[in-house]
Amino acid sequence: MAKRQLVLEDGSFFIGDGFGSECTQSGEIVFNTGMTGYQEVITDPSYCGQIVTMTYPLVGNYGINRDDFETITPFIHGLVVKEVSTYPSNFRNEESLDHFLKANNIPGITGVDTRKLTKIIRKYGTMKTKISDMGKSIEEIVNELKDTSFPTDQVKQTSTIKPYVVPGRGMRVVMVDFGAKHGILRELTKRDCHITVVPYNYSAENILRLKPDGIMLTNGPGNPKDVPEAIEMIKQVIGKIPIFGICLGHQLLALANGADTEKLKFGHRGANHPVKDILRNRTYLTSQNHSYAVRAASLEGTGLELTQIALNDNTVEGIKHSLYPAFSVQYHPEASPGPEDTNYLFDEFLNMMQENHKKKEVEAYA
Repeated sequence: MAKRQLVLEDGSFFIGDGFGSECTQSGEIVFNTGMTGYQEVITDPSYCGQIVTMTYPLVGNYGINRDDFETITPFIHGLVVKEVSTYPSNFRNEESLDHFLKANNIPGITGVDTRKLTKIIRKYGTMKTKISDMGKSIEEIVNELKDTSFPTDQVKQTSTIKPYVVPGRGMRVVMVDFGAKHGILRELTKRDCHITVVPYNYSAENILRLKPDGIMLTNGPGNPKDVPEAIEMIKQVIGKIPIFGICLGHQLLALANGADTEKLKFGHRGANHPVKDILRNRTYLTSQNHSYAVRAASLEGTGLELTQIALNDNTVEGIKHSLYPAFSVQYHPEASPGPEDTNYLFDEFLNMMQENHKKKEVEAYA
């Protein structure tokens, strides 16, 4: 493997061995604390445009299996690891991580002190970064990074272009795709929902025309304020149809009701984040991946109630509307490979839709 370099905007740099694609790529450097799940991380659309550092020291040891993907096409811009496994060992393995990254034109770098890199990100926050060959000087790459702008169309990049249907015999759900993980579809289909997946910019009029029992606002990448059309759509459907939001969908629900969001210093990413459910007085381990969060103080006067908080930093992890059937969480209850502490939220969504359906029937006969 050829030597490659990882250069951060602040001038920090690391030398390691390249694997995956040999291309030069820039992106926002972030870290993920999951001990497993690198396949799901790499194929999670919420990482669009980011270079991901895995804090667990060995990555690629169980190879790649298509069944574990969260989307067909990965959108990450690079992968940073302490050690990449050359010979994966798993009966489900279909190809090596190195081969998969090459096939999808994603550069990787191994042999990096990921502990030191993670400390830099925690201290100074996420920043622009580049994986490149050894031909350019650090100073030259830093100057290039300073002139680089982050994109604002990540949701457009990752959303479906046309609506499609995943048939079922149960509740009719419109799933608004902001860069959805397959895990959300899996959880809804387990509950026999009839799902119509629509693009991020689908209008409220078109959604209501489908006569859904519920609306799922999915996860996705980037700043929620970069998707004003979705915020406007939510304003028009809330109170008419039950809503469940996850991750970016959670932030959009908050914005649509007058709350505000902020960018976190280094975000939450991993499969081991403790969240306290205020209503039940219980704590769950959750899977997370987000750069932005809802401002707790901004919930006042919006009709939204705080339901869950992150125990690591007290940021908002769950909200619900006091008048309408609508709730959301910042973490991923569809988490794969886990933890599965909060799968029950899909059952709550199902119950909410059923109760609303019964209410409408009663009103129709009144």
